[in-house]
Amino acid sequence: MQVILRQIGNCIIRRCDPTDIIPVMEINLKTLPEHYSDYFYESLLDELPEAFLIAEISGKLIGYIMCKTEYGFSNFKKLGFVKKGHVVSVAVIDEHRGKGFGSELVNESLKGVKMRQCGEMYLEVRCSNNDAVRLYEKLGFSINQRLKTYYRDGEDAYLMAINFSD
Repeated sequence: MQVILRQIGNCIIRRCDPTDIIPVMEINLKTLPEHYSDYFYESLLDELPEAFLIAEISGKLIGYIMCKTEYGFSNFKKLGFVKKGHVVSVAVIDEHRGKGFGSELVNESLKGVKMRQCGEMYLEVRCSNNDAVRLYEKLGFSINQRLKTYYRDGEDAYLMAINFSD
């Protein structure tokens, strides 16, 4: 059963379904240099379906976000050991960027992570991806650290995080 979370114009934000994995993988291949096995996508869908979401227009997937939960030291030094959400991957195909769909995917995934009693959520983003950095800052994330040579091609990443207790 498809769970629709939000509608923005003709775009539906809904929970990913196992039948969506192949189209999600195709979006990933078209839009991002980092790729994963089909098993990895399936395992994230099993682990945290509340925050594995897709954006769809007229039955065609145009974007997705997938997250997982972890236990570890807080990205906010004062908090110690916490349960946190991690945005593994988010993408919107080129022709639908700048329309607010990525923002809605992140917002809805934040709700899904909060449902799992996580105290914070974090992600890594390429330092050169200014549009994404601005989007995450607008949604309440802050840059907590620069991760040197994080990506395979040697580019640095920003570790950005949001604390849900603020």
